[in-house]
Amino acid sequence: MADLLGSILSSMERPPQVGDQESRRKAREQAARLKKMQEHEKRQKVEFRKRMEKEISDFIQDSTQTKRKFNPMSKIERSILHDVVEVAGLTSFSFGDDEESRYVMIFKKEFAPSDEELDAYRKGEEWDPIKAEEKKRLKEQAQKEAEEDAMRAPSSINPTTDYKDKYSHLIGKIAAKDAAHTLQANKAYGCVPVANKRDTRSIEEAMNEIRAKKRLKAEDGDTALGNS
Repeated sequence: MADLLGSILSSMERPPQVGDQESRRKAREQAARLKKMQEHEKRQKVEFRKRMEKEISDFIQDSTQTKRKFNPMSKIERSILHDVVEVAGLTSFSFGDDEESRYVMIFKKEFAPSDEELDAYRKGEEWDPIKAEEKKRLKEQAQKEAEEDAMRAPSSINPTTDYKDKYSHLIGKIAAKDAAHTLQANKAYGCVPVANKRDTRSIEEAMNEIRAKKRLKAEDGDTALGNS
């Protein structure tokens, strides 16, 4: 019985000590503060979204405004604004080099910015439509003039140098093909021109010459026998 009572008592949790109670109290207070901060942040997001929805609505109803630039915002605020703008059917962009200076610009769909305008904002420049139009006109004019110059240019390409002059130290002043026609055979090396190798006799003339050579050879043979 004593052993059973001892085992029951040992399995029971000890009463919380003073240090444990203090730790639990601090944990509860920290959890309460965190929950309060989360609720406060949530209320701020809701209030900020309502304020942005009101400003976007006023922007849409104002026919004199085509775009609007907002003050620098945090990343969360920019995200909320982009979402409100998308729901409203507008266009929005963020600009700025660092996080502290980034801001949002919104545009009505029918006045969406061009690539040149967006490039100016990314560079931190103000957009001047008059200067941009003049720049565009000059660019188109320069392109047109370049195309006209290309049309007027001769279609054939004339080389500035002659390859014969460039390689004269290798092939001489006369081209190799032209020099071949005037080449004279050097008989000392046994080179006979092709014209000299060509047989211009007819078949009958050639056969008569062969018969004459045979008769001459036979007569020479008979003469040699008679002398012997």
